[in-house]
Amino acid sequence: MRKRIWGWFFFDWASQPYNTLLLTFIFGPYFSEVVSDALVLQGFQEEAANAQAQAYWGFGIGAAGVVIAILAPILGAMADTSGNRLRWIWLFSAMYVVGAVGLWTAAPDHFNLVPILILFAIGLIGMEFATIFTNSMLPDLGTKEEIGRISGNGWAFGYVGGLLALILMLAFFAESAATGKTFVGLSPIFGLDAEMREGTRFVGPLTAIWFAVFMIPFFLWVRDPKPTGAPKGAVKQALKEVVHTVSRLPRTPSLFAYLTSSMFYRDALNGMYVFGGIYAEGVLGWTVQDIGIFGIIAIIAGAIFAWLGGHADERFGPKPVITACILVLTFVAISIVFVSRDSVYGIPVGAESKLPDIVFYLLGAAIGAAGGIIQSASRTMMVRQGNPHKMVESFGLYALAGKATSFLAPMLIGVASTISQNQQLGVSPLIALFLIGLILLRWVKPEGDPKAWQENSSAS
Repeated sequence: MRKRIWGWFFFDWASQPYNTLLLTFIFGPYFSEVVSDALVLQGFQEEAANAQAQAYWGFGIGAAGVVIAILAPILGAMADTSGNRLRWIWLFSAMYVVGAVGLWTAAPDHFNLVPILILFAIGLIGMEFATIFTNSMLPDLGTKEEIGRISGNGWAFGYVGGLLALILMLAFFAESAATGKTFVGLSPIFGLDAEMREGTRFVGPLTAIWFAVFMIPFFLWVRDPKPTGAPKGAVKQALKEVVHTVSRLPRTPSLFAYLTSSMFYRDALNGMYVFGGIYAEGVLGWTVQDIGIFGIIAIIAGAIFAWLGGHADERFGPKPVITACILVLTFVAISIVFVSRDSVYGIPVGAESKLPDIVFYLLGAAIGAAGGIIQSASRTMMVRQGNPHKMVESFGLYALAGKATSFLAPMLIGVASTISQNQQLGVSPLIALFLIGLILLRWVKPEGDPKAWQENSSAS
């Protein structure tokens, strides 16, 4: 069992760089930089170009979220029916690798927006779907009392993997657009052309290689129950199961409240991850390397606090842990609106002042800490809320809840940015999303609805 747990940990280690390197700290800001520069050449004002680049990024992520929202519960139900989770993980791992490798083609001199967003979406969908199936294995790794600690340790282990991948990227590959050198003053290794931003673009292949190598322990050590084979009409049966489960959600009010609450607070958190690097690039004028340092601070905080949060989860349960994290993240969302190059919390600062940078680094640490804890505690809460006999389908619904409104934060940020023509005000909708999630959490029972599941099973 111990080897199986470590194998399960390695999925978090292997997959984390898609979030760390591609979504937030390296490729996302690079995407914004290249698209903004192109829009300025087309006649856009700089601030408007930054806002439009932010909108394109949001629409691309949102489109991938729609696909995930539609298919996640169906795939979960099919896996519950056939009992073969590893086969699905192999398939979605291949999508992860293909999507990540394809980002190498995002050259600044012939940047093709739509194909790049499609490739990014393919990898993101692969990661999200693989995560559904690996998360569903959590209940098999320990007792109800142990899984909070196991989940927290796994998340912390994943953060360490993301941190090492980010340090590797900053030290040897990601070059400054101004100097062509990496953070430690080297030219990108392997003879990569700094003028063509090949060092930064190598983030895609590096992410794919990292995943392929570190998924080996997962596939060697993690075993699933013997598959029964997908029955005839599996898709139809899966759809029927999903409709049946969704229609009965009102009979499990705690689960219903939790899925709705998590839908809003997870969407707000993802909005922070998706737009954090882009915001720093546009508002504070940070380079990819500056954003990388921001990422290192956030990841270190995330790893430490995910581990601590796992122990807090084990002692107090996931609900109070989630509540505390939402309060911290709401404070961060409010603070971000009041931090810019020329003022901090409404207090004017000089153009050369480092105070905005220092404050934003501290906010990054808070995002990393609270974000790591809340994601770990959220999946242990899902174990307590979900149907114990249909855990893959339950995590499919969890993914659906996480993605059903995944367009909401990007859309609201895009609309707010367009109306205000200001990136700071553009991220203000995140405050409301966190507060809605906090209010809905009030109706979530710490131990879920076990009696309701028994009554529903008897009724079925």
